[in-house]
Amino acid sequence: MDKYKILFVCLGNICRSPAAHGVMQRLLEDEGLDAAVEVDSAGTYGGHQGQLPDHRMRRHASRRGYNLDHRSRPVTQSDFTAFDMIVAMDEANARDLKWMARTDITPKLVMMGDYLNPSTPHTYVPDPYYGGPEDFELALDLVEEACANLLTEIKNKL
Repeated sequence: MDKYKILFVCLGNICRSPAAHGVMQRLLEDEGLDAAVEVDSAGTYGGHQGQLPDHRMRRHASRRGYNLDHRSRPVTQSDFTAFDMIVAMDEANARDLKWMARTDITPKLVMMGDYLNPSTPHTYVPDPYYGGPEDFELALDLVEEACANLLTEIKNKL
């Protein structure tokens, strides 16, 4: 059976999407599902291509036990067919993905905010890049919450 493939996408692929990538990878490993599900991340902007995640995100993630070693890459045309689910961190990312795709990706495009608990006051994962430590902590809180809920959905698909 082919692996179920999930792509997390933010703007530069140096904060939110690599965090989601790392969190989901850990959850899949903990559940013994890493052989059935493949996770990757990319950005709608390629200016950070080849770079590690932002040092602040790596530091905050490391404190929670995540090793973010993904190298930034831009979204490619092949991503739109290769992945079963494409998870946008915010509306701007979703809008850019729809514009970039040469086909209708609506069936596989979802919002990370859709996996946040209804009691959570956020509807998307805000970009912490221009913020302080509390913004990176918030992004990680939201990513952890959304990934846990997304994992429940993925397990139902397998």
